[in-house]
Amino acid sequence: MTVSHHKPTILVIDDEEQIRRALKSILSSRNYNVVLAASGTEGIDAAIDHNPTLVILDLSMPDMSGLEVCEELRSWYSNPILVLSVRSSDSDKIKALDLGADDYLTKPFSAGELLARLRALLRRPCLQPLAQSPVIKAGDLEIDIAHRMVTRGGEVISLTKTEFEILAFLARNADCVATSRMILQSVWGEEYIDDTQTLRVHISHLRKKIEPYPPVPRFILTEPGVGFRFSSTQD
Repeated sequence: MTVSHHKPTILVIDDEEQIRRALKSILSSRNYNVVLAASGTEGIDAAIDHNPTLVILDLSMPDMSGLEVCEELRSWYSNPILVLSVRSSDSDKIKALDLGADDYLTKPFSAGELLARLRALLRRPCLQPLAQSPVIKAGDLEIDIAHRMVTRGGEVISLTKTEFEILAFLARNADCVATSRMILQSVWGEEYIDDTQTLRVHISHLRKKIEPYPPVPRFILTEPGVGFRFSSTQD
């Protein structure tokens, strides 16, 4: 699909073919580029490939929930996400908004209201297709945030979920010092912010997996008395 860069690109992630067809008709007639995805996985891949200006996301899909897709996208994607769902309970709306959705519209919907909400979201300043690349590189180390994959020299490194979350947090804040409390709060939650020993153990395990020579780390550096820093500059 050839995408014009002069028009906003809307990514529609919905497993219902009739909805995808209807949205494509509504949006295309208003001069939007439209990219369609029929599953959560397909939608994440399409977001990486097309850098959409806005995402319209259904909550009910066969492979992964829309909430999981929203959370995954928000690890690297900064533009608006509009949830479009048949679910109308307050709890579903709150969960979606807490996970990073910008607006919530229930099905069935009117074309007029949908377009009005899109216009409102697109008026927000400083829209950027990607807040940062979904792939962070430092020397021969590559961290694919979107696909949760880490490689060094082309070889895949197997990390636990917690190890990946620590590395991703540090890499997203590359060359900035992150305190232990900041890392613990981001990865484990507020109730674990004083558990620095657990963090040190995980950092040690992480270094053994990603560092060429763990006793002298190149990527995850210790800032004595403060925390850790991911170095993006490799000599």
